[in-house]
Amino acid sequence: MDRSAPTAPIATTFRQRIFPDPALLPLPVYRDFIDMLYSMRFPIFGSGVVFVGICLLVGRHLGSDFLLALAAVGALTTFARLATISAFHRVAPILRFEELRRWERRYAAGNLASAALLALLNVAAIAEHNPLVHLITVSLVFGFGAGVVARTSVRPAICVAGLLVATVPTVAALALHAAVPNATSLHGEMFLVEAFIVAAITGLSLQTVAHLYRSAVEHHAARHDMARLARTDALTGLSNRLLLREQFQDRAATAVRAKNLVALHYLDLDGFKAVNDRHGHPAGDALLKRVARRLEEMIRADDVVARLGGDEFIVLQAGISEESEAEMLARRIIREVSKPYVIDNVSMSVSVSVGIATAPKLGLELERLLGCADAALYRAKAGGKARALFCLEADAADAELAA
Repeated sequence: MDRSAPTAPIATTFRQRIFPDPALLPLPVYRDFIDMLYSMRFPIFGSGVVFVGICLLVGRHLGSDFLLALAAVGALTTFARLATISAFHRVAPILRFEELRRWERRYAAGNLASAALLALLNVAAIAEHNPLVHLITVSLVFGFGAGVVARTSVRPAICVAGLLVATVPTVAALALHAAVPNATSLHGEMFLVEAFIVAAITGLSLQTVAHLYRSAVEHHAARHDMARLARTDALTGLSNRLLLREQFQDRAATAVRAKNLVALHYLDLDGFKAVNDRHGHPAGDALLKRVARRLEEMIRADDVVARLGGDEFIVLQAGISEESEAEMLARRIIREVSKPYVIDNVSMSVSVSVGIATAPKLGLELERLLGCADAALYRAKAGGKARALFCLEADAADAELAA
């Protein structure tokens, strides 16, 4: 081992593990983590009630107006945190990273406020020599630490900050109280031991946070990867039939509310088999990827490109008011897809035929629309290829019979 190597990268790695940049997380995983923070309504309410109750009990026992005021502030803080959780659920689901960051900061503020109140309770209580009171208030620190690690380890910066704000003043208060003269045997030693225990458990908790965070990231990333793989085409990365169904239902529901149309374009490449036979399947796969990218480049944000399999693609054109808009897109698809492709320095050409069915005019069932568009596509290919035709009543009838 080279001991002359710089240690900065080790420090950087540790810092990144404890305070990771949220921007490095996949957005769905980050969204899951923020949702988890805001699912903790009951623990926050319960810990708030316990804190207020102990402040009132200890404040009356010690005759401390400060602790009674702390109880009032604790009640207001708990109410504010619960109100923030309710506000989050009113606007969920939140899709944009910047908005999620704002909600994370709001949660962090509430968590730090609760930790600071707990620290103030312990500093005030430990200043009075009453071991039973110390037992109750210091036990709250352990409860808070366990709870914050369990609830907020998915956002390590929030978790670590809350732990340190609650425990560091408590450790300092215990250590200072150990120096106060007292006739009780082992008084100073016992308080130093208690300070050490709180500090040691805090340090161990930091390691636990790092472990839990890594495990959570791996678990949620794997879950989202599996969900994505189940809904996307392995070759092109486009939506597959499963995801297409979900996207169609969403676009169709929006179309019904807005009283407009969704056009389903059923595409089949003309001449693709000849490319496969002449240049081989790897070239054919590369061509399908290029076709997929061209289709993605010519659609709008709300439109969808999917691959059903082989050389069959679907384009969902959302939010159109007239069928003429669908015809314009189909012509553009034919023009762009039919341009030559250069793969491994070899020029290749295919064309595309398109069958079009619109919803809700022809219904709101995806399978029926696929059947209608497929029938129109068959007519287009039979009539000379590189054409786009709309589904007719006869096509719809054929689709009904086929179903």
